[in-house]
Amino acid sequence: MPMPSNVFGASLSIKQCRNFAISDIEVLLFAIKQLKIKHFRLMSYWDEIETSEGVYNFSWLDAQVRTIAKHHGTITMCLGVRQPRWPESHWPEWTHSLTKQNRNQALCDFITATVNRYRHHISIVSWQLENEALLKNFGEAGDYDRSRLRQEFSLVKQLDPSRPIIMTTSTSWGIPMRKPIPDIIGFSLYRVTFNRGYRTSIYQPWVFKLRSFMINMIWGRSCFIHELQAEPWGPKNIWEMSTKEQSKSMSTDILKANLKVAKDTNLKQIDLWGLEWWYWCKQQKRDEVWQSVKKLIK
Repeated sequence: MPMPSNVFGASLSIKQCRNFAISDIEVLLFAIKQLKIKHFRLMSYWDEIETSEGVYNFSWLDAQVRTIAKHHGTITMCLGVRQPRWPESHWPEWTHSLTKQNRNQALCDFITATVNRYRHHISIVSWQLENEALLKNFGEAGDYDRSRLRQEFSLVKQLDPSRPIIMTTSTSWGIPMRKPIPDIIGFSLYRVTFNRGYRTSIYQPWVFKLRSFMINMIWGRSCFIHELQAEPWGPKNIWEMSTKEQSKSMSTDILKANLKVAKDTNLKQIDLWGLEWWYWCKQQKRDEVWQSVKKLIK
């Protein structure tokens, strides 16, 4: 019997869209209409939505949700302070003067407001709580508090017991052994990165197969790839790098190799990382980038 086909999704960050000076809604429509992507991970950045304490502005996120729903897509909504894209932890400025207890309560209030706003949308199929929550060596203004994480997890379960909660591993190896144990576990897969020089990952598909097998055996949970590298990772911000520099960590050949590794893990859900860059390249007449993505995920 043939294996079922992979399901490809993509992440969208309004902050990254601003970095590239592109419209987040245009990027979504490009992904839906040109690339035929139907599943998206959206960010509910706290510092974008609650810039003043107790005053919420969800208008830009509402527009993203409406756009996807209109085209019958599905959404994983990120929750919490730690969400994808730099600086990773997205604290509003006003929270810096709060005590830890009051800051944690403000975060729980924000999560409550977000879940209550979107839990009735049929397009929302899952929540992702605190991206790579306990990763200590990447990002700024981290707050690595497992007890708070457990509190957030219980809160989301109480607010919406019907949808699964996704959490993502903080490393490229190992399995979660301490609570909270989410309903679904996401792995990241980056192969060519820059850290005092370019490095190619040694991780092979069997590592991810073993991890997912152990997680299923111990916890009865399923796994997927929540971030598959499909954009450059170089010494500067992407928009500051030359095309030649970008190609050192992402090209058609590298993307093809990344996808092969991802598919060989036998994890069927694969969410790609780099949607904003693909559209930015399209705007710059570098059509080979997005055309390669379209061909490879077809």
